[in-house]
Amino acid sequence: MTSTARKAPWILARSAQAAIAAAAVADAFRAAAVRDHYLHHTDASLHKSGFISMIFLYVSAPAIVLFLVWLAQSRRNAQELSPQASPASRGWTIGAWFIPVVNFFVPRRFVLDIGRASSASWEPKRDTALVNLWWIAWITHALVLVVADRVAPGSMALLIVAEALMIAAAVLLGLVIERITALQSAALDATVPVAPLAQA
Repeated sequence: MTSTARKAPWILARSAQAAIAAAAVADAFRAAAVRDHYLHHTDASLHKSGFISMIFLYVSAPAIVLFLVWLAQSRRNAQELSPQASPASRGWTIGAWFIPVVNFFVPRRFVLDIGRASSASWEPKRDTALVNLWWIAWITHALVLVVADRVAPGSMALLIVAEALMIAAAVLLGLVIERITALQSAALDATVPVAPLAQA
């Protein structure tokens, strides 16, 4: 038997993937409702946008928590699998996401470090490209939102671009979670000690 720390976080992975997908869908509905209220200021549109925004918050909060818990557990497993890799501390791995400017660069590096330390089977080109594509989609989504808010708040074109990037980022993050968890699962299974046979 292995300890909890030596198990790949599959339950966390699946939960985070489902929550992230739900948050991406909720965000699309939220953005459409907010745009509708911007173009047509009515009590009905205000109520609708407020209600959908509230649902989005209720869905996105668990998604953020589940992802960060998965990330912390994956970091712990990666440190055990590759002690020489010395990934960032647990606090810094999570805290970097909430520091302005820092959260545009550092979290990506942490995810890459965890992936590389998880298994020798990490493929530098394919797996690093997957993380990079996710990060590009996520950051570009954030930048498009800023531009849309300041330049053209009611632009349908920018709304579509932003939400397409959001959905792409969610799908790619799901694949990143899947890849790292699968690598850790295989690596941890390979290092499970065999219990000695009982003496006759």
